[in-house]
Amino acid sequence: MTRRKRLTAPVAWGIPRKRYKWVVSPSPGPHALNRCIPLLIVLRDMLHYCDNARESKAIIRSKKVLVDNRVVKDPGFPIGLMDTVSIPIIGEHYRVLLDAKGRFRLIPIKDKEAHWKLVRIEDKTALKGGRIQLNLSDGRNLLTADSHATRDTLKISLPDQGIKDSYPFKEGSVAYLIGGKHVGQVGHIDEVFTGRGSRPNVVRFKEGFSTILDYVFVVGKQKPIVALPEGTAASVVP
Repeated sequence: MTRRKRLTAPVAWGIPRKRYKWVVSPSPGPHALNRCIPLLIVLRDMLHYCDNARESKAIIRSKKVLVDNRVVKDPGFPIGLMDTVSIPIIGEHYRVLLDAKGRFRLIPIKDKEAHWKLVRIEDKTALKGGRIQLNLSDGRNLLTADSHATRDTLKISLPDQGIKDSYPFKEGSVAYLIGGKHVGQVGHIDEVFTGRGSRPNVVRFKEGFSTILDYVFVVGKQKPIVALPEGTAASVVP
């Protein structure tokens, strides 16, 4: 586990930057370093289960914390979008999302919701035997014979990674924005414009705003299937 200066910590962490000099840095893992937060900070600064790093490490190393329904013992383990964090000994479960200011928020969920998560298909590769390898937003790779398109969202079971349902990236689908000035908002996909040359593809929403394709995460067919931070779903239209 390594440390970094607090002044360089991402805004999404939502921690005081000038009170202390150092903060734990995320370990290498399933999420990009600029799109995750260390588990130690989640327990200490977001859930307030402890007062300092030493107590947070003790909780984690006692095998009392699950991430995506698996025991995690690394205090620097990177927690990212749509991950679930569970503390079974006290019966509490959370899903990691972003609020309207782009900061990580832990949304309380029920026990049965902690047994699945949403992942976006970032890329896919055709393999021998007709199998398809799906590269997912949380670093997972899944092999499947089913047809799924890039940018579709899958609902997978935890921890066995079985595909329970899929939500296609298409007109009318409900999407949650994970970046840009509309981060945290929810809307219905209207149209996709293909950018020329190096320009990014742009997605327009029926609610009257638009953003680049990379920031669009489908979360349902007609309405979101995940509980969202307060205020983020206000823009959804029937």
